[in-house]
Amino acid sequence: MITIGSLLEMNHSVEASLAQAQQIKDAGYASAWATQIFDNDALTLVGILSSHIDDLRFGTAVIPVYPRHPQVMAQQALTIQSASHNRLTLGIGLSHQIVVESLWGYSYDRPARYMREYLEALMPMLRGEAAMVTGEVITAITAGPLDIPGTQPPTVLVAALAPTMLKLAGTMADGTVTWMTGISTIASHIAPKIREAAEAASRPTPKIAVSLPVCLTDNVEAANDTIDEAFSIYPNLPSYRAMLDIEGVEKASGIGLVGSKEQIIDGLGRLEAAGATEFVAAPSGNSAERHATFDFLAELARS
Repeated sequence: MITIGSLLEMNHSVEASLAQAQQIKDAGYASAWATQIFDNDALTLVGILSSHIDDLRFGTAVIPVYPRHPQVMAQQALTIQSASHNRLTLGIGLSHQIVVESLWGYSYDRPARYMREYLEALMPMLRGEAAMVTGEVITAITAGPLDIPGTQPPTVLVAALAPTMLKLAGTMADGTVTWMTGISTIASHIAPKIREAAEAASRPTPKIAVSLPVCLTDNVEAANDTIDEAFSIYPNLPSYRAMLDIEGVEKASGIGLVGSKEQIIDGLGRLEAAGATEFVAAPSGNSAERHATFDFLAELARS
């Protein structure tokens, strides 16, 4: 069975987040993942949680690269590696043009070039090497290795959907983490392209972490309506719209795992066959359905 992790709810206090992460660990999940939107800072929160909770991997899905210089990102990630005894999966991404330009005031010109140069700087720093990048869009120079003892390079996943980004993720990082991307699209688009890039670069088979809405329910129509309302913004963002178009669906519910236990198990099996190495659950539906979904996936995770 595919490895199963769970998203953290990010709009809680740190104390409540600690309790939630402990619940995820105790339930038997392999990992807990923090998103970076407009609430708690994902890396800060993961650093705190991982220093208090043992034997649970933590991931970020994902940290936007524009506001954090590669050296800042590397220092934060390696500090968390120290606190967590090397249990961080660092998911990073470009975010979206409307966020980067309209909300933050950065240029979103040549995003793939930005990510390439970012990784050229970040990956050596994480490996304990000096960086010397004077690129077209990024300058990142260190006088020597970052001095954070006892740390290993975290697994780095790049949020990648378009072919150019999938090539970068396969050749320069350890894999990808996706959102709002359905099973058929993982099979026909994501997995083949990133694996081809990794093979061409003589790199290990890339990790493919896939996060999707999931709901154990006997009222599929109502659950789908709840999912579409909760995630209504995503079909309007160009990168996710492109993935939904490949899948042939209009709304978020079209790529969710929604229905009976048998249907969810079948969906996870198809996801694994498509090439995913980890499923990051976004339990959805009403309160009772979310709790039932969490408990059922925990059973699968323990098995």
